[in-house]
Amino acid sequence: STVEKTSDNKSIYLLESIEVVNNNGSLDTRGKVLRVLVSVGKFILLLGFLYMFICSLDILSSAFQLVGGKAAGDIFQDNSVLANPLAGLVIGVLVTLLVQSSSTSSSIVVSMVSSGLLTVQLAVPIIMGTNIGTSVTNTLVAMTQAGDRRTFRRAFAGATVHDFFNWLSVLVLLPLEVASGYLYEVTKLIIDSFNIQSGEAPELLNVITDPLTESIIQLDESVISGIAIGDPEARNKSLIKKWCHTFTNTTLMNVTVPGPENCTSPSLCWVDGNYTFTLKNISETYNIQKCKHAFVNVNLPDLAIGLILLALSLLVLCSCLVLIVKLLNSMLKGQVAAVIKKILNTDFPFPFGWVTGYIAILVGAGMTFIVQSSSVFTSAITPLVGIGVISIERAYPLSLGSNIGTTTTAILAAMASPGDTLADALQIALVHFLFNISGILLWYPIPFTRIPIRLAKGLGDITASYRWFAAVYIICCFFILPLLVFSLSLAGWQVLVGVGAPLVLMVIIIIVINVLQKRRPGCLPAALRSWDFLPLWAHSLAPWDKVVAVMTAKCCCCCKCCQVAADNQEHGEKESVEQNKKAHTEVYDNPAMSAEKEVENEIKIELKILKMTRL
Repeated sequence: STVEKTSDNKSIYLLESIEVVNNNGSLDTRGKVLRVLVSVGKFILLLGFLYMFICSLDILSSAFQLVGGKAAGDIFQDNSVLANPLAGLVIGVLVTLLVQSSSTSSSIVVSMVSSGLLTVQLAVPIIMGTNIGTSVTNTLVAMTQAGDRRTFRRAFAGATVHDFFNWLSVLVLLPLEVASGYLYEVTKLIIDSFNIQSGEAPELLNVITDPLTESIIQLDESVISGIAIGDPEARNKSLIKKWCHTFTNTTLMNVTVPGPENCTSPSLCWVDGNYTFTLKNISETYNIQKCKHAFVNVNLPDLAIGLILLALSLLVLCSCLVLIVKLLNSMLKGQVAAVIKKILNTDFPFPFGWVTGYIAILVGAGMTFIVQSSSVFTSAITPLVGIGVISIERAYPLSLGSNIGTTTTAILAAMASPGDTLADALQIALVHFLFNISGILLWYPIPFTRIPIRLAKGLGDITASYRWFAAVYIICCFFILPLLVFSLSLAGWQVLVGVGAPLVLMVIIIIVINVLQKRRPGCLPAALRSWDFLPLWAHSLAPWDKVVAVMTAKCCCCCKCCQVAADNQEHGEKESVEQNKKAHTEVYDNPAMSAEKEVENEIKIELKILKMTRL
């Protein structure tokens, strides 16, 4: 094996092909065989780590559902808040962050629409929010590559291009939807135009991953939906599935009801004295076989099991990601890397160069349909962007395709709904699909409109220089901002507009001034051609970087000082104990002291003898 040095001068041992060179400098037969075997071994390891990576994402989603699933159901239950489009958008973001699965949050929305607790119009902003919430996973994956600045710059830009696309699409389409009902009206027209029959959603990648993930944990996701639709029994149930095989027996029985108006039918109603009887189907469920997963017999609350799975899944995810990146770095070197980069990033020859991006969108949609998760697909290509195999310009259409791919899975899942709720369920899925198609039409066809790429590259440059800013970005965009908007929504739309409108106006003014400073500085007054009139901390991250560096140094120093003090105290205690032991042994081992004690004992004995003789 050979040793490669990264930019941080850290040595990483990578498995290299063993080459046996003959006198002419070319590989002999044995060397070629060994090189092929090593390459095949690396590829098998890569597939294994990728499999574990995908499974860890599935377990991570289950862990988040155990930790925050019931809270997600409670959030969906407040229809008065959902009537506010901004609140609905934020709820979609927060719930998807809690359960780490847009499919789960979308299924909750579909169940609420099917049960009549939520109209399709109110569900549209929530669906937009789920689109934003699901993009945080690959952003977190990019954080694991913060060790190398160049890799981190590319990886974080490749991950956040998905974020910017979703946020910009919402900024345009949410006001349009509120004003015109564009998504609702178009999808309703589609639903009314076709004779749609129910079906079943296919399982593709789940067939491979379920044997491992279901041996670790199995969840009953109907509990979250039950809480959302107000089922009182669901609140007391555990999300962990205990019984996998049950039998439901339905029997027509005589039951008493308060009055004739409560009878199932006038012909099936009779009165006997003070009692009214009717016939009703009574269902009883019998548990037949327990599930076979690791936590089926564990008597711990859902929160504790969720935290355990969260820690383990994050550990496996990060470990697999690091190993995948190292294997890719080992395999994609030299001419191999050059060929792969050329294949992935080269456009078709003129005049068909514009077709390449749309083919990438189709590839992203197809791959996401296969793995049935946009988070898995975008998280898988993030390391490839980081090591430079895929360019950000190519990762952008792949991410757009993943958005479409995850909606096609939702459409097929909605088609499995019962006939009476099929139209509403399918309309919500089509809203998700049309939202992403509209976003692509806004931010991709014309090169000038591909603003997410420029924004992602700018953010990548910032985070490469100030790596702590990546954490600030994630916390602000996915937690603080949604929670702030949600809190203002609870106070009423007057408060939301009163606080939000000035802030939005200020942001717009700052953006316009920044654009004019770069492109048309002559249009601005002399004072506004730069931000130098402001304090340095107000227009530069350098002072904040010093603050972070000082705080980090102090924390490290405090930790070291505490450790040193603890070590010194422990050492001092040991020394004092040893000194006491030494003094103790010296006292009892000193011959002079022993002789004095013997003399004292002899005197005491003689005194006793004298007393006895006197008596």
